[in-house]
Amino acid sequence: MEERIVSANRNIEDDQEIEVGLRPRSLKEYVGQEKIKEKLSIYIKAAMDRKEALDHVLLYGPPGLGKTTLAHIIAWELGVNIRITAGPAIERPGDLAAILTNLGHGDVLFIDEIHRLSRTVEEILYPAMEDNALDIIIGKGPGARSLRLDLPPFTLIGATVRAGLLTSPLRDRFGVVDRLDFYTPSELEQIITRSAGILNVRVEKEGAVVIAQASRGTPRIANRLLKRVRDYAQVKAGNVITGPVAGEALKMLQLDQKGLDEIDRRLLLALVEKFEGGPVGLDTLAACISEEPETLEDIYEPYLMQLGLLKRTARGRMVTAEVYSYLKIKPKDEPQQKLWD
Repeated sequence: MEERIVSANRNIEDDQEIEVGLRPRSLKEYVGQEKIKEKLSIYIKAAMDRKEALDHVLLYGPPGLGKTTLAHIIAWELGVNIRITAGPAIERPGDLAAILTNLGHGDVLFIDEIHRLSRTVEEILYPAMEDNALDIIIGKGPGARSLRLDLPPFTLIGATVRAGLLTSPLRDRFGVVDRLDFYTPSELEQIITRSAGILNVRVEKEGAVVIAQASRGTPRIANRLLKRVRDYAQVKAGNVITGPVAGEALKMLQLDQKGLDEIDRRLLLALVEKFEGGPVGLDTLAACISEEPETLEDIYEPYLMQLGLLKRTARGRMVTAEVYSYLKIKPKDEPQQKLWD
């Protein structure tokens, strides 16, 4: 399936952001998440004053909100090195042991998608997080023996889309647990304006507003849309992003001012036209638009619910009254009571 431009999942272009400087490098530069920033600044200062490693940090929330960026910032604020990996990339306990033994005093180990660690690898982390020790089994069978290696104090930063996906023993070993929330349009405007300055493109306030409103509360999407609107403005509008220019660029990308694309509209239309607004079961709705139920539940539905266009009930998915005005469809007089499953 072709990657949606409004998908919050990371792609190769997003990974290049750190090279061009779009990612902020300090808490002062970081826009949004004010409560988390305030707490982290206190924890970091306290740890530095005591000359200790920062307590282990778990960051969770939808993709694209800045968990990886925050991990880099924490390491930068602490003045230590950061080692980056991902849960699926650590296949064997030896892989994790090699990473841990190469950490310096106070260094940061960032594990993205930490909920995808295998159970055997996860168990290696328990003594490392609690006792700064690494337990290694040498040999097999009756002659096997355990060897404990001391590790320097370090900070583990884990990132996941949902804290509930972690096992309880692992989750309980994090001293700092924070959830990242979606960004407000005004916060996204600040991010877009800052990124435009780095990309050497002129963006007027109205242009930043249009892009921010279509960014689905997610900085990653905001920066991605800015790059595509920049391309349009460079060719069609003298490299200046005004409100109308941004609007025309979004039309070219088949996005509306709410940031909804063709797939979002197809989902809403299916509910209205084929199931009379619902309620309808998740599996039935997914089959109707040729998507996996998990994709529908984790990727498409959250933003539609955030906009108040969709609701989940015990009987199934239903559209709200706002959908009819959005789709410019007149609702039926009698609400549908049948459960489609």
